[in-house]
Amino acid sequence: MNIADMRRDYAQAELDVAHTDPDPIAQFRHWFAEAEQAALAEPNAMTLATADATGKPSARVVLLKGVSDEGFVFFTDFRSRKGRELDENPHAALAFYWPELERQVRVTGTVERLADEASAAYFRSRPVGSQVGAWASHQSAMLEDRALLMARVEELMAEFGDAPIAWPPHWGGYRIVPSEIEFWQGRPSRLHDRILYTRSSSSEHAWRRDRLSP
Repeated sequence: MNIADMRRDYAQAELDVAHTDPDPIAQFRHWFAEAEQAALAEPNAMTLATADATGKPSARVVLLKGVSDEGFVFFTDFRSRKGRELDENPHAALAFYWPELERQVRVTGTVERLADEASAAYFRSRPVGSQVGAWASHQSAMLEDRALLMARVEELMAEFGDAPIAWPPHWGGYRIVPSEIEFWQGRPSRLHDRILYTRSSSSEHAWRRDRLSP
């Protein structure tokens, strides 16, 4: 099949400003709960877009690990490409896509690191293999051979033994503090519903809602 001919029409639902929550975080939680109820595979998977100091962009899929009134949280190696770019340019965008529900959510905002205590607490909740992996891998660095990585894992497993594994200070959480959140509901004939929340300049807890053209 020709790629240009690949398309589908969307007709599951509609989205109106009057039917959305005034608070975009509450609206996100509502949609996320529906994604969970629909038994989607990894509904917390999200595309994270960053850019370096020159504006050169990069994107990858990461996992949402927390959402609150303060923002959206994920964890990574601070030495990774995304970590370096966020240090240089603390702005980012997220995109959630739930095709089974014909929905997207887009988030843009500023980025801040979590407190060390929060990163360490989440690290302790991870499976042992993931904890060891955070020590063994220098994320995004060139790797000559996977065998070297696995040898390092074995080394560390023997070194740590049955003792609790300490939190590595090069690994932790980021929070995206949103300035805009857009909810997208697919509609027939590409006439999609798009509701944009923009944070008020007068109050960090006040949001404006607007409908965007599809």
